[in-house]
Amino acid sequence: MTFDLHGRTRRLELTDQGLRSFEAVVLEATPDGIVLDRSAFYPGGGGQPPDHGVLLWQGVETRIEGVRKGDDLYLVPAADDPIPPAGTVVRAAVADERRSALMRTHSGLHVLCGVVFRDYGALVTGGNMEPMTARMDFNLPEVPPGFKEAIEDACNAEIAADRRIDVRVLPRAEAFAIPDIIRTATNLVPEGIPEVRIVDIVGLDTQADGGTHVASTKQIGRIKVAKIESKGRGFRRLRIAISD
Repeated sequence: MTFDLHGRTRRLELTDQGLRSFEAVVLEATPDGIVLDRSAFYPGGGGQPPDHGVLLWQGVETRIEGVRKGDDLYLVPAADDPIPPAGTVVRAAVADERRSALMRTHSGLHVLCGVVFRDYGALVTGGNMEPMTARMDFNLPEVPPGFKEAIEDACNAEIAADRRIDVRVLPRAEAFAIPDIIRTATNLVPEGIPEVRIVDIVGLDTQADGGTHVASTKQIGRIKVAKIESKGRGFRRLRIAISD
């Protein structure tokens, strides 16, 4: 299986993160889920929630409220919306404002991860995001004076530097030869995956990641470190907000 194929669905968003509309053929459809032959709906993962959007077909609209992973990718329709039968050609649209906000937020988390790793050597132990707000947990035993302000200033300096964000796919052995490619305390890349998708904030942060991202750090906007919480001995949670 190639990296951009999940079951019967070709995942378009992995190679074209700016894609918001596309045509596809319905392979299977029930009120519980719709399987397309190709899709740009991000299914969720790595703390990034799934996309929303619509399917347009034969003059009607089906709202998509999420994506469920299984042997296939199942687009989750809104309750009581019409379901396109198998074989239907649909025009699909990913909700642009939500996706764009999540891309900015996800890239912002990578900037935060890169700064904390570079300056404090801490690894990520968890994280989650919604559009324009997120949290990330680190194995950080001590919080020095001025830490919150120093992290915020360093993150925004990296954003202002307009660092390019590259995405590429490498053979597993080549990917794992990159120093510190896993920035989480636990390696979350499943065994047996022959290819690894790499997100590289050039000069700051390179790590295995399956999410969607903006093209450069300047597109993130601005990061505010809203709060730092203790999550047990040696662990800290940083909550951030993204703004224009």
